[in-house]
Amino acid sequence: MLKSWLLRLEPIVWLLFGQGILIGTILLTGWVLVVGLLAPLGLVPDGALAFERAHRLGANPIGRLVLLAICALPLWKGAHHVRSLAIDFGGAHRDAAVATLLYGIAVVGSLLAIVAVVRL
Repeated sequence: MLKSWLLRLEPIVWLLFGQGILIGTILLTGWVLVVGLLAPLGLVPDGALAFERAHRLGANPIGRLVLLAICALPLWKGAHHVRSLAIDFGGAHRDAAVATLLYGIAVVGSLLAIVAVVRL
């Protein structure tokens, strides 16, 4: 029964997984580059990463959607990758339990991200 339920949710999971790859590849890579490399090297203009500027992003509805996507979608990507890894290492017989656990973690993390973004 659990396996059939997971199979029915598979298109939604694949959509979230695909968007997680997109967000993780495009937005998070740029963020890590700017915040982790360019800012410490002094190549980012003064005030570009100021709190007030970041807060304006969080106050904008489109900015909130971007923040939510950056927080929630990579969780689905990671859950799906770990599930595939578990299957590859001989865990196909435990797939229903592993998938439920991993996707449950992604759901909880996504809900926490929604709460955090709404409370900005």
